[in-house]
Amino acid sequence: MNSMSFLISTLFDLYIMVVILRIWLQAARADFYNPFSQFIVKATQPVVAPLRRVIPSVGSIDLATVLFAYLLCVLKFVALTFILSSGAAAFDVGFFIFGGLALIKAAGGLLFWVLLIRAILSWVSQGRSPIEYVFHQLTEPMLAPIRRILPAMGGFDLSVLVLFIVLQFANFLMGDLIGPIWYQL
Repeated sequence: MNSMSFLISTLFDLYIMVVILRIWLQAARADFYNPFSQFIVKATQPVVAPLRRVIPSVGSIDLATVLFAYLLCVLKFVALTFILSSGAAAFDVGFFIFGGLALIKAAGGLLFWVLLIRAILSWVSQGRSPIEYVFHQLTEPMLAPIRRILPAMGGFDLSVLVLFIVLQFANFLMGDLIGPIWYQL
């Protein structure tokens, strides 16, 4: 059953990251005509469009998409419990708590991967990649304040490294506050 739980967990995690990217793209007001942004919108539109008719947005936060990401996290735990217990598991209220925590952890993990890919693309593509342009739009609001505080280091941009350290600290802090279950989400 490890193979099935790996497959289900991976598929849910990937789609949850796509949905979180949609939330992030909307909040950052990123370029929606970019091919990468278009992929994200088309991958989530069949479910998000009907939800948006019922659930309104609050400012730049699309509550329908946030709810969809949260429900995907809850559904992931339901599916994993069903698979691991051979279909005999009952629904647990703890799934709602685990879903919220998993959504927070997935958002932090996505931020890590976007920063890492942005850093690698900055060495390779020199700003010509459409993905790099969108990642720049997504991460620049977090990196610009760090750059204002850090002195110039001879052409090296250490703001990404500082944000990596902050993310890792937040991950360990959540592990300390919540316990070992945080690392299993």
